[in-house]
Amino acid sequence: MQILIVDDETAILETLRILFRKEGFEVSTAGSVREAVEVLEAGMPDVVLSDIRMPGDTGLTLLERANEMDPTLPVILMTAQASLQSAVRAVNEGAYYYLQKPFANDELLAICKRAVETRSLKRENSELKQEIKKRERKVSGRPIGQSRPFQDILRLAETVAPTESTILISGESGSGKEVLARYLHALSDRSDGPFLSINCGALPENLLESELFGHVKGSFTGAVKDKDGLFVAAEGGTFFLDEIGETAPSTQVKLLRALQEREVIPVGSTRAQPVDVRIVAATNRDLDEEIRRGQFRTDLYYRLNVIALHIPPLRDRKEDIPLLTEHFLHRLGGDEGSPGISEEAMEVLMRYEWPGNVRELENALERASVLSASSEAVIEASALPERVVTAPPKQLAGDRLPPNPTMEIIERAYIHWVLEAEGGNKSRAAEVLGIDPSTLYRKLNRYGIEV
Repeated sequence: MQILIVDDETAILETLRILFRKEGFEVSTAGSVREAVEVLEAGMPDVVLSDIRMPGDTGLTLLERANEMDPTLPVILMTAQASLQSAVRAVNEGAYYYLQKPFANDELLAICKRAVETRSLKRENSELKQEIKKRERKVSGRPIGQSRPFQDILRLAETVAPTESTILISGESGSGKEVLARYLHALSDRSDGPFLSINCGALPENLLESELFGHVKGSFTGAVKDKDGLFVAAEGGTFFLDEIGETAPSTQVKLLRALQEREVIPVGSTRAQPVDVRIVAATNRDLDEEIRRGQFRTDLYYRLNVIALHIPPLRDRKEDIPLLTEHFLHRLGGDEGSPGISEEAMEVLMRYEWPGNVRELENALERASVLSASSEAVIEASALPERVVTAPPKQLAGDRLPPNPTMEIIERAYIHWVLEAEGGNKSRAAEVLGIDPSTLYRKLNRYGIEV
């Protein structure tokens, strides 16, 4: 237990120091409010015991400063000139206790020990509330899916979420990259801070830099006042950079600096601003391919790709479709109850390849729900989009082969099929094929395969 004793009388300070040390307290002392504030700034004790009447600032001033620094810190005020008015004021301003001199040592010790216990209980209560909130967020915000590859990704996400590591999420458009990013934020120690996001591919280069890093007045036409960028606005939270692969090389250089130095320089300024954010980036591009083409910086890639999370496309985890369907229909139904779905309609959903992934599924179900609103609240196959209902079954590589094909024809068909299955991601396709990426590129050129 640590106590700070504040009094302008040296004899009283020494007497109280001896008293509390005998009771196992670590004691700090101060002869004025200014000295007391310096002690508090160096490290918070468990309780403060202060005289009210002192030369200069009073104990009430110290109470105010202590509350500003740590609202949970108990401050006990003592005075030889007690009055009802001063007692009421002290309590109203947040004093834990108001004590009149002279007092019994046992009484003083009991009050201080009780104050320490009260603070400890408040801390434990606060920590428990935070833990409960975190668990609730984990349950409510957990991405939907029971397939093994998707569960593997979620377990990895839950492991790395409490860390400060930068995360790169890859996956096709509509696969749920932002949903996963929000889940990471909810499970992190930054969950009470903001979650801000920006689509790097949705803005022109000059406007994107202004949104990211801010700008100063007069830096460009229309900059009528200083503006903080999203890096600064996300202070203490998580900043989600969606479609990071769409950024221009000049922006990539500035992003690299922000990640390395943890500071940004607003457009038109020469003064850096420190930032405290956790970066989660996402892309639907093959960044290895972009690096090979000279469109993405290698150093930025490795700075972003500390933890890699790849969300598989919906066509590779079709066992998740019933769960996702139930979730979306429940959300669409609201208080009126979820619409059902016919067996035929579910078969159609399971047969379709979902090039737009989870987002396309959600949109298809919303459309079907609206069209089925006047019926018996059961979605039939006819209510689904025509492209979903009439889509032909996926053609296998062997279906396209001529009779008695050569090994080269078989190899070409197999490479093409693996690339399609991996959504055009050449790095993952090379891994599945068991060959080096450089070997895959040579074969693609040799066979004239374009994906």
